[in-house]
Amino acid sequence: MDRSLADDLARLPELLDATRRAATEALTTLDARPVVPAPGSPPPPEPLPEHGDGTEQALAEFRTRWAHRLSASAGPRYLGFVTGGATPAALAGDWLTAAHDQNSNSSFDGAGQLLERETVGWLRELFGLSDAHSGTFVSGATMSNTTGLAIAREWLGERLGASPAEDGAAVLGPVRVLSGAPHSSIAKALSFLGLGRSALVRVPTLPGREAVDPAALARALADTPGPAVVVANAGTVNTVDFDDLRAVAALKDHHDFWLHTDAAFGAFAALSPEHAHLADGLDAADSVCVDLHKWLNVPYDSAVQFTRRPDLQARVLQNAAAYLGPLGDHPDLVHLTPENSHRLRALAAWFTLRAYGRRGHREIVERDIACARSLGERLDADPAFRLLAPVRLNVVCFTLASDPTPERLTALREAAAAEVFVTPTVHEGTPALRAAFSNWRTTQADVRRAAEALSTAAKEIA
Repeated sequence: MDRSLADDLARLPELLDATRRAATEALTTLDARPVVPAPGSPPPPEPLPEHGDGTEQALAEFRTRWAHRLSASAGPRYLGFVTGGATPAALAGDWLTAAHDQNSNSSFDGAGQLLERETVGWLRELFGLSDAHSGTFVSGATMSNTTGLAIAREWLGERLGASPAEDGAAVLGPVRVLSGAPHSSIAKALSFLGLGRSALVRVPTLPGREAVDPAALARALADTPGPAVVVANAGTVNTVDFDDLRAVAALKDHHDFWLHTDAAFGAFAALSPEHAHLADGLDAADSVCVDLHKWLNVPYDSAVQFTRRPDLQARVLQNAAAYLGPLGDHPDLVHLTPENSHRLRALAAWFTLRAYGRRGHREIVERDIACARSLGERLDADPAFRLLAPVRLNVVCFTLASDPTPERLTALREAAAAEVFVTPTVHEGTPALRAAFSNWRTTQADVRRAAEALSTAAKEIA
């Protein structure tokens, strides 16, 4: 055994304790660190060492060269994208995931699969889905949407008496995927699946909304020859708008389509009694995307994909090899996920659900919603800013009241970045910014700091 490796093995408890101290320092200083450090010269690249110096030296060099350059994205004022953090329980589960290092795809070594199936059952209950939905863990919303649309592609083939999984997407001919305000990952998935980005047809939305107009969707379905795919939205990126999921599903009485619902973070509305109506009808979907490293606050990367047709899922993703388990009536995860190697992502989710339960996660969701409302109210009262949409859930979409050019918004973001991180967007043609609340640590004190930082930055660029 290499000497450095042998030394590390002998000192493993000590090295893990040193790593724990480094992690503790990173997490306990989140409030004091810049949310996004000021850009500086990158460290010069170093050559691959011929002879390593062991974990202790690697840890010391990481802290010297890289740790201070990383953002405080695990913290309460990182409001860019929809980025959660990691609850204490989720962090413990993720550390143990690495320690046990399971490839949980096969029933030949099946405890990991059983744990994942239990966790999926908890998540299904959390989001108000029926037992008709089965689920699997994937890496994120993009892969969840891709998997759901891959199943939809096979369903289209079933309707036409063909199998794209066997014969390729060309057997389908032209495909139409209808959606009002689809996330960018939908077009990416269609490209990846061989259906093509041009298959995506945008359907008119309701006036002043990002929610699809059900009447316009009905007309688009009537104009579509053969079966189609509809992507409904349960929480759009800019304004967290929700399609009327029940009205969309009701169109199935007259039109033949697969209903995929992108509920990457909107599914969590189901946890809040005040907002659960927004996700009403989620169970009617044929496939559902939910991203867990957003509002469940588990570490990257983690998402879940639900479907009513696991048989079609297995037809697409089955992996035939002598060393794998049989397909059977309840296929191993290796036949249900894009990856043959499947990290036990479920453990972090299991830990946080077991530790805090429905009530604990409902509190996180409701507190984040309240924080989003408060920031919206503060920005609305500040003459430097203008809200572009009502704060429906956990995202504040806003811009400068005057001359909201991309350049000025970039200057604003950069001036405020030490205290708060927000991301750029465009809403109805207007350059804008988004503040998305999904971190378990965020409080009203963070809202005050964020609002003050944005207000100060607006004065600086005036």
